[in-house]
Amino acid sequence: MWSAVPLCSAYLLALLENLTVLSIIKVERSLHSPMYLLLAMLAVADLGLSTSTFPTMLRMLWLEAREISFGACLAQMFFIHTFAEIESAVILAMAFDRYVAICHPLRYSSILTNSVATKIGVAIVVRTALVQVPLPVLLTRLCFTRVSKLSHPYCLHPDIIKHAGLDTRINRAYDLFMLLSTLGLDLLFVLLSYLLILKAILNIATWRERLKALNTCISHICAVLLFFIPMICLSMMHRFGKHVSPRAYAFTANLHFLAPPILNPVVYSVKTKTIRRQILRMLCQRRFCKSRVAICQ
Repeated sequence: MWSAVPLCSAYLLALLENLTVLSIIKVERSLHSPMYLLLAMLAVADLGLSTSTFPTMLRMLWLEAREISFGACLAQMFFIHTFAEIESAVILAMAFDRYVAICHPLRYSSILTNSVATKIGVAIVVRTALVQVPLPVLLTRLCFTRVSKLSHPYCLHPDIIKHAGLDTRINRAYDLFMLLSTLGLDLLFVLLSYLLILKAILNIATWRERLKALNTCISHICAVLLFFIPMICLSMMHRFGKHVSPRAYAFTANLHFLAPPILNPVVYSVKTKTIRRQILRMLCQRRFCKSRVAICQ
């Protein structure tokens, strides 16, 4: 019970932060550009990821509901992996945005238009659907004859197949294929884009200009680290960490799924001047309205 209150506060904070970012991008016309459209996609992915994980944890802690049906577990697993893959693809698209902005600044507006950003979003959804739909279908062919204890307070595919009664080689092979062809490939291209960005930055004459160019990537670098480092650790634990402590599993999984929805909006709000200015304007307007009401009373 003692951990339910901060967890609920963290979930509400994640909702508030991401909805604020989405509302600012929607209202402010100057933010209707590819960079901020990609940021809006990231906020949607964070909302989906937090909504897929937080409620089950709160239900377990507050109501002590420690059981979940197979159908509900499949649905939750599908949405968790779907939004995680969408977030990975959006981070890759944002890396492409930073690459074009730094390596081809004069052609940025012609290469990355709103139409291109929309097509990227559609491609991300199509790729995710093609990869994720077979996952629950493959699980339904397995036999689960007894009550099993999961490693996390939510359902993940590598965790579920540990408790199957039949041969799971096909499921494990598809899980590895899905991991390498989506998250692994995304991470590889993100690293490649930053190698090219670093090469372009080193060709800039002065250190001040180099730091200025690198400063535009800080928010995205934080998003990459927040998402991929816990994901890699969790994948390695599931595949090779047979003697890893259950608490290590829980901590890494919670860090992977709970930290990005909370911290990504904070990082982008602090580092993006336009969003920070809009948030301050909203807070000042609210404070001014409250002071006017107090005077009238």
